[in-house]
Amino acid sequence: MDEETRLIHTGLEAECDARTVGPAVQRGSTVLLPNAAALYDGTLGYGRAGLSAQFALQQALAELEGAKAVSLFPSGLAAVTASLLAVLKAGDHILVVDSVYKPVRQFCDAVLARFAVETSYYDPRLDADALLAQAKPNTRLILLESPGSLTFEIQDVAAIAAAARARGVLTVIDNTWAAGLLFKPLAHGVDISVQALTKYVCGHSDVFLGSAATNDPKLALALEDSVHEHGWQVAGEEAYQALRGLRTLPTRMARHGQSGLAVANWLARQPEVLRVIHPALPGDPNHALWKRDYSGACGLFAFVLQPGPEKAVEALLDRLELFGLGFSWGGFESLAIHCGPQLKRRRHAIDHGGPVVRLHVGLEAVDDLTADLRRGLDAYASAVL
Repeated sequence: MDEETRLIHTGLEAECDARTVGPAVQRGSTVLLPNAAALYDGTLGYGRAGLSAQFALQQALAELEGAKAVSLFPSGLAAVTASLLAVLKAGDHILVVDSVYKPVRQFCDAVLARFAVETSYYDPRLDADALLAQAKPNTRLILLESPGSLTFEIQDVAAIAAAARARGVLTVIDNTWAAGLLFKPLAHGVDISVQALTKYVCGHSDVFLGSAATNDPKLALALEDSVHEHGWQVAGEEAYQALRGLRTLPTRMARHGQSGLAVANWLARQPEVLRVIHPALPGDPNHALWKRDYSGACGLFAFVLQPGPEKAVEALLDRLELFGLGFSWGGFESLAIHCGPQLKRRRHAIDHGGPVVRLHVGLEAVDDLTADLRRGLDAYASAVL
């Protein structure tokens, strides 16, 4: 054979018996099949369907979630929207918690509405009976997010899931705050547990990935069909990085939770702070549900400032040095945002008494973080005067 032919075909049969701690990352779109009959017999025939790293991640996430099946998606948002599209049809109605992640609200109001799916937003403080009282004959699904990603309302997930199932209504929950570790939705009766692996599972703010886990074979098939029909596959490199992050998830989450509570307790003692919104604090209105259902806390919570103008909140944020200003979370770094602009979009307004700031407490030393916040609070106080 000519050299150009040999260069293409040499090395295809090379094997390595060395065993590494992580799976091989196969970079392949084409999968070579053993014979002509295998082309159409259902054998894995295209790299988009997943290879070694993707399969390893799905297996590990199934262990984490207590699930029989896990589908992977290129982002947390894709995992939520795919879960909805997998089960909804024109003419359906869904109930969505009003504290839902902003891009999900945009998807419901724009895309689902365009395909004749009606969305109603419900107050996250409703109990199961009051929530199901809002269901219609065509209600197909309830979308929960608990805790809410800005104001951290915790819902009685088990009660809602049981009431929904009795009515023949499916439940999907965004469980990113708990990362599949601190709370187990499927064990509480939820049909599909979704999380943005982008955040705590990957843990380094450099990967987009999402997952949807279920124990229902029909829903598992619908989710996988949704992956293939919409082309939502993920690459091996991203799957490998998520699996790498998953190995240290319990250790990192324990540190995030411990540091987050330390910062929350410190904030509660500062004169510029009206109150802290953190379900793991005994004084929080959601504490009883958190204590019953959760095994710990992460580093994401919020606090309410004493009344002050927008410019004062901006002065606080601009003074911070260690807390970056960014919307994502779950990585090793600390972050802060002003929640006001997003809270204005809610249908069920809550008067918090002052501006709301959300923090993600990373892995830095707590004393350094509180010193940084003290500088920010000093700037806030000066701007209020």
